[in-house]
Amino acid sequence: MSRDPIAALQTEDPWTLAGRTLSSRLIVGTGKYRSKEETIAALDASGAEIVTVALRRVDFDNPENVLAWIDRERYTLLPNTAGCYTAEEAVRVCRLARELGIDQMVKLEVIGDAKTLLPDNEQTLEAARILLDEGFTVLPYCSDDPVVCRKLEEMGCAAVMPLAAPIGSGLGIQNPHKIALIVEQSSVPVIVDAGVGTASDAAIALELGCTAVLMNTAIAEARDPVKMARAMRLGVVAGRLAYTAGRMPRRGIASASSPESGRIE
Repeated sequence: MSRDPIAALQTEDPWTLAGRTLSSRLIVGTGKYRSKEETIAALDASGAEIVTVALRRVDFDNPENVLAWIDRERYTLLPNTAGCYTAEEAVRVCRLARELGIDQMVKLEVIGDAKTLLPDNEQTLEAARILLDEGFTVLPYCSDDPVVCRKLEEMGCAAVMPLAAPIGSGLGIQNPHKIALIVEQSSVPVIVDAGVGTASDAAIALELGCTAVLMNTAIAEARDPVKMARAMRLGVVAGRLAYTAGRMPRRGIASASSPESGRIE
């Protein structure tokens, strides 16, 4: 048996994203950390296999930028279009990723409002259409709207990524009912993206049947990011185990734990 029981549990329950078989159901970002060393340590503690990088925020004049020191042998690099407010901007960033030799798989993010950072679903759909026509594998960040998620899947997106709450808010899943509806209707992976604050939020996402969860701020802004990354890894595994185990039914009244027969009168 593996010395790492969590890794063993992950290996026993793999999932598939765009033809790739993955063990970890946790995807993590690379922004907001206090140092390169802290970033590397947190990524390691998370057990993630995919890490995402906001290309618009990479300092390409610095030879020691994040693209230079992420271990590409260990992690699949997922470029994202954070900071884009139109379909045109997002498509341009994805084309840049391709020119840089990064994978064709991209996280599409088109923001509709600078204060809330909520997605512009109309521009997201337009950008997804263009990128899919150009051969990209598209993972779109979107609102927790079953209709939008259905349209993105029907277009050919490899997953749908509904938000739990606004980006960086740490509020956790605000509408579990809508997330459950999205899971129920989807035949592609459902990856909760944005708004997770702590390990219990990650567990809830997986308990609802989501395939995976993506986060950055919840780890990077923790007092101890490495410890929080480890907690998130455990939360995701626990949530997935609970989902596959099948929770007990909810009841409106009490139900005795011990049997009624044979009791002492």
